[in-house]
Amino acid sequence: MKLLVTGGAGFIGSNFVRYILKKYPSYRIVNLDKLTYAGNRGNISDLNANPRHEFIRGDIADRTTVDEAMAKVDAAVNFAAETHVDRSIASATAFIKTNISGTHTLLESARKHRLSRFVHISTDEVYGSIPRGSFTEKSGLNPSSPYSSSKAGADLIARSYFITHKVPVIITRSSNNFGPFQYPEKVIPLFVINALEDKPLPLYGNGLNVRDWLYVLDNCEAIDKVLHKGKDGEIYNIGGSTHLSNVELTKKILEMLGKSSKLIKKVDDRPAHDFRYAVNCTKIANDLGWRPRAIFDEALAATITWYEINKPWWKKIINNNYREYYRKQYGRA
Repeated sequence: MKLLVTGGAGFIGSNFVRYILKKYPSYRIVNLDKLTYAGNRGNISDLNANPRHEFIRGDIADRTTVDEAMAKVDAAVNFAAETHVDRSIASATAFIKTNISGTHTLLESARKHRLSRFVHISTDEVYGSIPRGSFTEKSGLNPSSPYSSSKAGADLIARSYFITHKVPVIITRSSNNFGPFQYPEKVIPLFVINALEDKPLPLYGNGLNVRDWLYVLDNCEAIDKVLHKGKDGEIYNIGGSTHLSNVELTKKILEMLGKSSKLIKKVDDRPAHDFRYAVNCTKIANDLGWRPRAIFDEALAATITWYEINKPWWKKIINNNYREYYRKQYGRA
């Protein structure tokens, strides 16, 4: 198989590219990434000499670039997205362009080139917040932020291309991912790096908001199963079944690093902050035989170790002034 992976220089995408190339020795990957602030060639530098990996720098909203890439492949997995809620609150423009218009451009090209499968990677945030229980794939969409709203819009467009044009679309909605190569604006790498440098960990509000944590390699395995065994037109929830409040997570990180809880700094909560995310993964378990493998504490410890070892990777990002951006915008980092 020859596979197009969009956003393959980002966090989840780069882990997926590496996972697929290792598991399937005959597969070839065309990796299309715009290399925005969160896309990083350093995430895939170990693949530079791999003849089965072709990198194209380009925008998924650019029809010519997308058509040239789609013409080379049999199937596509779309990771490309603007993903950070805080940035979407500051300005939603890039989120609308990439997440909605970009997805539409990809779907049009997939239709034109008659791809055998199009896997669209979404998020549990499209469901909104749930006080108890968990969302199933049949739950309604109730997004709160410009980010999650743009992803919900992309999901609906993708779904419509299956219904109207018979494009073989499948949608995955995963919970919060963590692991190596995650950009340091996200909570786990941000808090790990700040703790390593004995800097304050900016915790939103009272810290009681709950997230379900999913190790990135478990998500890669789930997407692999969806790509090869999923049913066209279906939606699959992917969760890690580890529900922690933000303050519980923060304390775990500090404990693992042997740091004091005095580093926790409460900051003003962000607007429309969803209280609790939870997805029911019975469907993917029953239909495709997927369940998360990682033990959360072990995966978190391994992730912390990765950031300790790979200091040059995140130091370079910090030197590109992301801390200053967040200090000005949100009073954190």
